[in-house]
Amino acid sequence: MKKMKAALMYGPGDIRYEQVERPCCPEGGFLLKVKAVGLCGSDIRNLLTDSKAGRYPHIYGHEIVGEIVEIDENVTKYQRGQMVYVYPMAHCLRCENCRNGKHECCTEAESYTDLQGGFAEYIAYSATRVERGAIFEVPEGREPIAATLAEPLSSTYACMENIQVSLGDSVVIIGAGPIGVFLAILARIRGASKVIVIDKNADRLALMEAFNVDHRIDSSKEDPVEKVKEYTNGHGAHKVISANPSIEAQQQSIFMARKCGIVVFFGGVAKNQLTPIDTNAVHYNNLWIYGHYGANSIQVEKSFHLSLSDQFPAEKIISHVLPLADINQAIELTREGKALKVVLLPEEEYKIHSLLKSQK
Repeated sequence: MKKMKAALMYGPGDIRYEQVERPCCPEGGFLLKVKAVGLCGSDIRNLLTDSKAGRYPHIYGHEIVGEIVEIDENVTKYQRGQMVYVYPMAHCLRCENCRNGKHECCTEAESYTDLQGGFAEYIAYSATRVERGAIFEVPEGREPIAATLAEPLSSTYACMENIQVSLGDSVVIIGAGPIGVFLAILARIRGASKVIVIDKNADRLALMEAFNVDHRIDSSKEDPVEKVKEYTNGHGAHKVISANPSIEAQQQSIFMARKCGIVVFFGGVAKNQLTPIDTNAVHYNNLWIYGHYGANSIQVEKSFHLSLSDQFPAEKIISHVLPLADINQAIELTREGKALKVVLLPEEEYKIHSLLKSQK
């Protein structure tokens, strides 16, 4: 049996880079050699909690770009040697929600967190995965590392499109992590006249300076509601997006929106925690509150192309490219706010990438 290196989770915070059996090419599917895999906030949450309820070891990682190295002879849609990005959620395209265009609410979707993930040198994709698609070829000459941003970009792109951020809007984003950055960039692309970002981490707020936001509010030092009102002439923002796991942020977001404004709960909070909300403020100010998760299939495809376009500053977002062996360091850098977005590369690919960068 062939071997590979992978980052295995043995329990909360117990992640070990070690050798395991390499997966085989499944019937009707293909085997991908991972070239790059992004470290997502949900990955960090899963890796640091008892997310598998004792069912260990497990391999996470879902922001995956790689090369098809083995493929079933009956698969004709893809070829060996193709560089592809694989969207993690395999929508069935047949259930009622999918047929209504709400693929993100697919009732028959494969749960990718139950399968082996991409924090490894290789990952296998099944016949079901191949049949359902959402697999996109990275054009020759485009950086595969940048394509790892397509997955988190898809959800933020869908959010901006669904709430129709448009020319002249004022937009508040609570959370200066990678998702907050994506939202800020997209708000500007869609014509927002004012973009305000709030966080309690000064290091993360400092990183936002590179993304053309109008105001940065440190909520550990200032009242964010008062500052938003100040920056919007006392009215509040047209759109307010709580993109973090904070109950307090969700509570405050209601008071940052102007009358007839829209509030989005983008970030999930910890399980079994409830957010008390002033429903009178919602009622009398005629606010619309949305929960947001995922993206439909068309939004997924558009986001992939945007992630590789010159319009999207991938090089500013990816602050660290590290070998997969350094996944624990990557987690700490992200948690401390010292890294904006980390992309991990299997050891061999990391050496190749570093060599190319040193020759520039």
